[in-house]
Amino acid sequence: MVRPAQTARSERTREALIQAALVRFLAQGVEDTSAEEIASDAGVSLRPFYRHFRSKHDLLFADYTGLNWFRAALDARPADEPIIDSVQSAVFSFPYDVEAVTKIAALRGGELDPGRIVRHIQEVQADFADAIQEQLQRRRCAALPTPDARLRAAVTARCIAAAVFGAMELWMLGEDRSLGELARMCHTALESLRAGITDAWAVGG
Repeated sequence: MVRPAQTARSERTREALIQAALVRFLAQGVEDTSAEEIASDAGVSLRPFYRHFRSKHDLLFADYTGLNWFRAALDARPADEPIIDSVQSAVFSFPYDVEAVTKIAALRGGELDPGRIVRHIQEVQADFADAIQEQLQRRRCAALPTPDARLRAAVTARCIAAAVFGAMELWMLGEDRSLGELARMCHTALESLRAGITDAWAVGG
């Protein structure tokens, strides 16, 4: 069992690595930056580095992984609020610096091939869906369970996650990588779920 002090220390190390990588990446590029340099700048060895990240390229997506901020934001929403509203509010509570995130998005688009970007986002999507499903299950724990309750929670969570990450994937591959455009695309995707997917919506402008 991880103790609270250990968890807090681990989170500080992770954030230090993210900040160190951002500074290095912006100054000298991703490919010319080594994991050793990032770890040294963060004041740790390579062992903690690889405990948190598989490679230096994972740091280009660190603002979307972990999801502690997202889970906390969901927990703070009213239990009787529609889950789409809760998710939308949680997504828009994204805690990272706007300018830094915009620069990281530009680095992703400029230094990674589109296939790699898409594959990573698809991996993170599963964690996002799990967070939503856990929230749904907590909200329904006092309700009378039905045979299909777990299935409905799983399908709902995965549909919402697919909507958000579909928007994010297109945003990362598009020309306008501002957070305003990401917010607009996420809102449009989530509203499509609220209204129900129809052929007219899917082919419309």
